[in-house]
Amino acid sequence: MCGIIGILGNSPAVPRLMESLRRLEYRGYDSAGVATLDDGILDRRRAPGKLSALDAALASEPLAGNSGIGHTRWATHGQPTVTNAHPHMTDTVAVVHNGIIENFKSLKAELTAKAVSFEGETDTEVVTRLITQYLAEGLSPRDAFQTTLGRLQGAFALCVLISGNDDLMFGAREGSPLVVGLGTGENYLGSDAMALASLSNRLIYLEEGDWVEVTRNEVKTFDRNNNPVKRAGTISQVAATMIDKGNHRHFMQKEIFEQPTVVAQVLGRYLDPNAGTINLPDMPFDLATVPKITLVACGTSFYAAQVARYWIEKIARVPVEVDIASEFRYRDPVYQDGGLAIFISQSGETMDTLAALRHAKDAGQHIAVIVNVTGSSMAREADLVMPIHAGPEIGVASTKAFTCQLAVLAAFSVALAKAKGQIDDDAVTAYVSELERTPKLMAQILAGDEEIAAIAAKISNARDILFVGRGIHFPIAMEGALKLKEISYIHAEGYAAGELKHGPIALIDENVPVIGIAPNDALAEKTVSNLQEIMARKGKVVLFSDDAAANHEGMLAHFTMPSGGDLITPILYALPVQLLSYHAAVEKGTDVDMPRNLAKSVTVE
Repeated sequence: MCGIIGILGNSPAVPRLMESLRRLEYRGYDSAGVATLDDGILDRRRAPGKLSALDAALASEPLAGNSGIGHTRWATHGQPTVTNAHPHMTDTVAVVHNGIIENFKSLKAELTAKAVSFEGETDTEVVTRLITQYLAEGLSPRDAFQTTLGRLQGAFALCVLISGNDDLMFGAREGSPLVVGLGTGENYLGSDAMALASLSNRLIYLEEGDWVEVTRNEVKTFDRNNNPVKRAGTISQVAATMIDKGNHRHFMQKEIFEQPTVVAQVLGRYLDPNAGTINLPDMPFDLATVPKITLVACGTSFYAAQVARYWIEKIARVPVEVDIASEFRYRDPVYQDGGLAIFISQSGETMDTLAALRHAKDAGQHIAVIVNVTGSSMAREADLVMPIHAGPEIGVASTKAFTCQLAVLAAFSVALAKAKGQIDDDAVTAYVSELERTPKLMAQILAGDEEIAAIAAKISNARDILFVGRGIHFPIAMEGALKLKEISYIHAEGYAAGELKHGPIALIDENVPVIGIAPNDALAEKTVSNLQEIMARKGKVVLFSDDAAANHEGMLAHFTMPSGGDLITPILYALPVQLLSYHAAVEKGTDVDMPRNLAKSVTVE
């Protein structure tokens, strides 16, 4: 989603703004812009498209000044044009904004009635015009900003500069994250720690409803009732060097190949191999008494939740519901007293998931989150935080965060089963040993990268592709289809293999490749039988399997997987579908790291 950076510095702002905007590219965007204050005068440059277009605009018409704000925009209201790009500006006010102003139409009508004119189609412009109007009516900068905040409805993070005030910047958060960065004789605002990584590691995470008045030497924080408050600072672990691609062509490729390392790291936090035990963070409630679990997430995280349902119900024998976060509240879910609701999000800021979390919390559920960003809104509002320790994930299409989520959910499932008395110590030790094997087996799969690239070349020209699996691997089939759609723009669907004959098999012909996910488990024979039905209808089958006895005759391709138990095969089989999607996208020449229309962190509903 949109990225924000604000700098009150002691050196030229533009190069530093652009560096921070590059760190925000992973969030997804379709236009960008910067504004600076120089001798009290505001000026800006904006451009649709990538940051290279903004670089060109700045090379043609440079901007001076040590104070500035910048923005990468993911379009909501209005197309990605120069006019709609941020910052939005008048002669006296410049604003960048992440989120949605829900009542912008009524505010715009009110201002239009006062002969205020508008340039573009965005909701953000009303914020700029409203602050400008209050300044024209004689309010001080602080009062104009504070009064404007009181008029806004929706979810937003704001960063504001006002002409004639080179040492003043305002920020606010309501539903969208905003972070203060502390410097020496300088201070900053940003969407997240990544935006500020090259500027400061001393951060203050604003809470819901907070707004700040920032100068180079002071940060004054106020709550939604305009009372002064003090928010605790933290030291960020996000390093400036973490966004380098190294010798990889894309961030996504780098992150795929990081998975053995990061999964080993996260398992190291949750497993004690010597004792053969699972070590979850300190529990503020008793797992043994939890009667039901609700798993809620979006996108790739939703498929991680669906995998976890199989683990939890099979091993721990606890009933599980899995919901898409954007739908969860609207079906008026029925909770059980003492129930546990687990929310999964890489960023910890996904608006749909955060709103669902608050719904469950208001209903009295225990709240746990599985997140990559431990300072995120979800982490701060949860009873239990289970970090995935994946490190920054820059590619929009999630890879290493997904497998780290699965690793944490697998460990949690075993711990829950033990707490419920469904398994004994020996079984826990066996599961721990199985999980320990995961990074080594992942490395073996990645060693077959060239083989998978060759398979991808065979399917990259297809218009439609199906992914099929059974049981716990049905969600992996759906995740594989999602990955392919996200980055290659090939239409793909994931199905339970047994469901093909109930309708989707009508789609099969010689032009529709089918990706079969069939580890040698209790359902392997049934899955392979379903694939035979596809081949009988001229479908081109690609099989990922560790079954040495499987008949590969007539298949388009077969990739031999290492063998693993039910607890780790979903983690393992995530890798080949990621690689297949990646190489198909490379074959098609798409923007792998920043696919069209997508954002890394979706902070609007």
